[in-house]
Amino acid sequence: MLSTQQGFNLAYINDVELKTDLIPINPSQIQRESVSTYQSGPPVISIRSIIRDGTADRLQQVRCTKLRHKFAIIKPAKSIQLQRFTQELSDFMSCPYQSNTTERELNRMRLQYLCNATGSLFLTKQNTAINQTIPYEKSTAKTYKMNAAIHGMLPEDFPWSGRRLGRCAVVGSGGILKNSSCGREIDSADYVIRFNLASINDSDVGLKTDLITINPSQIRFKNLDKNPEPLVERVSVYGNAFLIMPAFAYTFCTGQSIKTLRVLHPIRPQQPVVFFSPTYLRALDRFWKGRGLKEVRLSTGFMLISTALELCEDVHVYGFWPFGTDLHNNSVPYHYYDELSPHRYMHSMPEEFVRLLQLHSKGALTLHLQPCS
Repeated sequence: MLSTQQGFNLAYINDVELKTDLIPINPSQIQRESVSTYQSGPPVISIRSIIRDGTADRLQQVRCTKLRHKFAIIKPAKSIQLQRFTQELSDFMSCPYQSNTTERELNRMRLQYLCNATGSLFLTKQNTAINQTIPYEKSTAKTYKMNAAIHGMLPEDFPWSGRRLGRCAVVGSGGILKNSSCGREIDSADYVIRFNLASINDSDVGLKTDLITINPSQIRFKNLDKNPEPLVERVSVYGNAFLIMPAFAYTFCTGQSIKTLRVLHPIRPQQPVVFFSPTYLRALDRFWKGRGLKEVRLSTGFMLISTALELCEDVHVYGFWPFGTDLHNNSVPYHYYDELSPHRYMHSMPEEFVRLLQLHSKGALTLHLQPCS
């Protein structure tokens, strides 16, 4: 349950709760002519004089520092007061963002050393050999032997080989992006990651795509070998984006993933189909479980945000919002591209979202939860 700390004197300026006990008040700021009960209570402070002396700015700085600390240590919860939480989060998101280069570099170093998306996010000819035994991420008793035909269709190397990516946009499918006008901002990123063949548009989510996931369950086209056109049309809207699939997460993912590779490789060689490395996904799972995350399996969104934290100089996260109402208590659909109703996290605080709030608060990434200007 989220709760406000007790024991502070509070003032209200423009309906914003501010701690005043930490701010030195000059006696000249007291509007004495309006304080008939000065002896029996605290002085009334003139808003005009506060603004003139710059105290409002100092109060806001303290308020933002308090909120930044609060969200940096926020914990998951089975039940929250959603309206109160979103009001505080809205206040926090109105504070100036503070990037922390040290925090970003520490996260990057830890992720690269322990997980290594840089060299093992997906299978390539460089990191995978013919006849190599590929372990499954979750079906741990099973393995897959890499044959020459599939190996020949793997990419040579990573598009970021030998360099670090600049500003990356990781674009989730949350309904909070609907009517957000974030398209231009997203398209201005150096590298854009999307999920599950989500629809794109220039107004709210942008069009640029460099990497997009496909869930094998989305490949429902009949007779793909003889009639590949529907699949080709479906993926071609993403240009030359890499199409990444969890072929070796579970055994039931392998068939559709390999079929997708075989169908698209000769038709759209400029748009590679690639397979997540199960070794990388296992390492990422250990990384976050070692830091207290209790999810049975990380969401694909959280996986690739972690990837971006390693590969990119500056990570911006859009469309990750687990609740049925936005920061201003307006109803939002589950996805920006449909009208599915509310989320299963309507009144709880999911762990992965807590981690995103913590990372934003510490300056490790930028979490976008409001319309773009």
